[in-house]
Amino acid sequence: MITVNSIIEAIGAALNAELGDGCTVYAEEIKQGLEMPCFFVSCINPSDRQLMGNANRHMLAARYYRENRFCIQYFPGDENNRRRESYETAERLFGCLEEICAEGDTIRGTDMNFEYTDGILSFFVSYNFFVYRTREPTVMEKFERDVLNK
Repeated sequence: MITVNSIIEAIGAALNAELGDGCTVYAEEIKQGLEMPCFFVSCINPSDRQLMGNANRHMLAARYYRENRFCIQYFPGDENNRRRESYETAERLFGCLEEICAEGDTIRGTDMNFEYTDGILSFFVSYNFFVYRTREPTVMEKFERDVLNK
């Protein structure tokens, strides 16, 4: 099953494939020892909603639509050309994040955009997909009935 963590790993793999191993990809906060250039990948405001056609509680499988919005922050390494390096990197991110492979499935990135603020590039992309959840039926273990004949 595709999870937020598996998408983050797939994003990291796509970044390394496009930009090489010279850029470090972080998924957790780094207090000290930040090596630039680098990326921080985080999921922002994920949601999961059941589709209306599956509102019947007696169904064994329900279909959900999962929306995952990601922010990939890029900290450029060239102190003198931060903006230029960030814009060049953003152009490459449009291509390499269009499709990623997570848990053996290809997911298409949508709603891509970026902004450059205070020397940091923030690139946004959504990876949305359908999820099917199955429930085990509730069965009675044993049922006894006494019938009185009149």
